[in-house]
Amino acid sequence: MRNYCFLAIMILTLQASAQTFPSEVWHRGKVVLMDNREHKGLVKYDLETDIVQVNNENTISTFSSKKVLYFEIFDESVDSFRQFYALPFTVSPGYETPILFEVLHEGRPLSLLAREAITTETVPQYSYYWGRNNFLSRYKLIYEFYFFSEKMGVRRYTMKKRELLDLMGRKSSEVRKFINDNNLRVDRRRDLERITAYYNSLWDT
Repeated sequence: MRNYCFLAIMILTLQASAQTFPSEVWHRGKVVLMDNREHKGLVKYDLETDIVQVNNENTISTFSSKKVLYFEIFDESVDSFRQFYALPFTVSPGYETPILFEVLHEGRPLSLLAREAITTETVPQYSYYWGRNNFLSRYKLIYEFYFFSEKMGVRRYTMKKRELLDLMGRKSSEVRKFINDNNLRVDRRRDLERITAYYNSLWDT
């Protein structure tokens, strides 16, 4: 029985370490450079290094975010197209450089963007045999969210409701009511997409 429990724990650990994330695989897509040249093929991206690769007939080309206008992939894990743009962002005081952002909702006056990263978390794993909690390390995909407008450029969002409502300016009372009426969370991706779309719709009326 002891060997069986140890084997089960090992299998769970291997499953966690073997998990594959979208940035680790090749996707059908295209990359458009700043000079409007287009490269089609299998596309792989790395937002931590802001690098995009294109595999066209086993020839791999690598581009930094400074050369990329945008790229598009079809992500089979979510059965959907995804678009990423290279936009100027202040990475340190006095230093601005293009980095890659995924477009979650594109609109006016506000667009919702995101950057993803892979992190490690430790979770308790209860063992009936040992009568105590073991701890299992696993990889997790996390997102940082940003807002973009022509007036302010790209601004990082820190998941605070007050900050979000300040960003909505004179439409904040209507947005607050929309959030409350629909039980939306200001730190969840799908809810942020709905909130941003609603805010933009207020300018059309």
